[in-house]
Amino acid sequence: MANAGSSRQAAWEFYGTELKNRREAAKMTQQELGRKVFVSGGYIGQFEQAIRKPQLDVAARIDEVLQTDGFFERMCRQLINKSPYAEYFAAAAELESLATAICDFAPAIVPGLLQTAPYARAVILASNPFAADDQIEEKVVARMERARLLKDPATPEYWVILHEHVLRPPTGGPAVMAEQLDHVAALAHRRRALVQVLPAAAGAHPLMGRMLTLMEFEDAPPTAYTEAVYSGNLLDDPALVKRVRAAYDLLRASALAPEASLTLIESAAEDHRRCASTS
Repeated sequence: MANAGSSRQAAWEFYGTELKNRREAAKMTQQELGRKVFVSGGYIGQFEQAIRKPQLDVAARIDEVLQTDGFFERMCRQLINKSPYAEYFAAAAELESLATAICDFAPAIVPGLLQTAPYARAVILASNPFAADDQIEEKVVARMERARLLKDPATPEYWVILHEHVLRPPTGGPAVMAEQLDHVAALAHRRRALVQVLPAAAGAHPLMGRMLTLMEFEDAPPTAYTEAVYSGNLLDDPALVKRVRAAYDLLRASALAPEASLTLIESAAEDHRRCASTS
């Protein structure tokens, strides 16, 4: 997996170098190309440095402006298809690995960065009931590779708000769920993740049923990612990201304090453990 990740990054760097070469051959500045493809000149620079990966519609517009006969769109498609992640999540996963800070809101399941392998396997199998075992395991391995981000002692800073509904269903069975919640609690105890729980009693909130990830970067503007059923939306418009950030701040205000959240998570883990011991 690490070799595959390095290979993909090298391919994106080649993509960026080619973009710079074709742009300069067309005697266009980054700002001029950005205006023509409806992104900022700074984004073009980030594409060229392989800091950000262009979405398919942007790649297609670049081909049209630079008259490159579909080169950038084809290469973009090929790199997305080689990703171990779903097409709609691939770009967000690439950004996740570059982020200095990540904030998640999970309304229904434990976020991928916090998942244990048995819990991930149960979630993936539920969405892919007819997949072969090796296909399921490939997805589990990819998810565990993502979770390695939190093994670094410093970056990214990770803040997550779990809705109380995440804690109750025995996903994968009560023993698997107990182990999963123990893992979340352990990361909180090690101060590797700041975890809050939004209690069910809080009622309505700004992100009803919507999963959200906010990402910050050292040398790039912040980004938001939202996900629905088999679809995702990567948001990088500054005004829109600001609105999403405000919604996340409202969730923080309604969530339990970290200490009370940890107590609730550990209590839920014990409930699942008791169920496992009596079943």
